[in-house]
Amino acid sequence: MSEFCLPLRVYIEDTDAGGIVYYVNYLKYMERARSDWLRHQGVTQRELLEAGIQLVVHRLECRYARPAHLDDELSVTAAVESSGRCRLRFRQMVLRDGEPLCEAMVDIACLDATRLKPTPWPPALAAVINGQL
Repeated sequence: MSEFCLPLRVYIEDTDAGGIVYYVNYLKYMERARSDWLRHQGVTQRELLEAGIQLVVHRLECRYARPAHLDDELSVTAAVESSGRCRLRFRQMVLRDGEPLCEAMVDIACLDATRLKPTPWPPALAAVINGQL
């Protein structure tokens, strides 16, 4: 299993009045890491949408351990844990200096963008997914 890592910094827009990252922003960071993971594999979400494929979060389990603060340098990981015909499970973490701040298991579903029904992974993406496991 190959782990993708996205570095980012906490900006004022990410925080509450006390300079602590607002909880939902961790999920946004994870979304960015999954999108960049996909791009790193040679596929963009725009290309998928143009092909009639939409990726959606089907299930999310998240645990917050410690807060991130204004100006922190973070690493956000994304690793494929398992896959199915039209589902991917990612293990993701937000870390500061290697210390886990937030951990999540995120299930992504592959949908036909018109019918909004599950559909198998396109062959090129299926090959990428199988190469990650």
